[in-house]
Amino acid sequence: MSLRPRSGEHVPPLTAQIARASNPGGTTAIWVRDRLDGLWRDEDFVDWYPRDGRPGLSPAQLATVCVLQFLLGLSDRQTAEAVRCRIDFKYAMAMELDDPGFHHSVLADFRDRLRRRLIWGAG
Repeated sequence: MSLRPRSGEHVPPLTAQIARASNPGGTTAIWVRDRLDGLWRDEDFVDWYPRDGRPGLSPAQLATVCVLQFLLGLSDRQTAEAVRCRIDFKYAMAMELDDPGFHHSVLADFRDRLRRRLIWGAG
């Protein structure tokens, strides 16, 4: 998998409108997006991925969803399902409402990349 950086991703307008309308008091996912947006960008992870191959998922989005997973105490399967089904998760990840999400195994792969980076300083 390779990385094709996506900088400055904005929440699609319809996703934002529906997320706010259906959750006027907000949710943890909305709070995370509103307060942590811009904390990390795909470019921050460019050394973690090879330069060629099929494009991978946005590591900035995966970092965001890992924070949500931790805060909400979700398993990888529950997290992937939330990304697929919950409007507030789509808002947090700046996804279109019809985005199908990803397979739960992507989260373990991302954490392995993070672990290798932290322990060995290499991708």
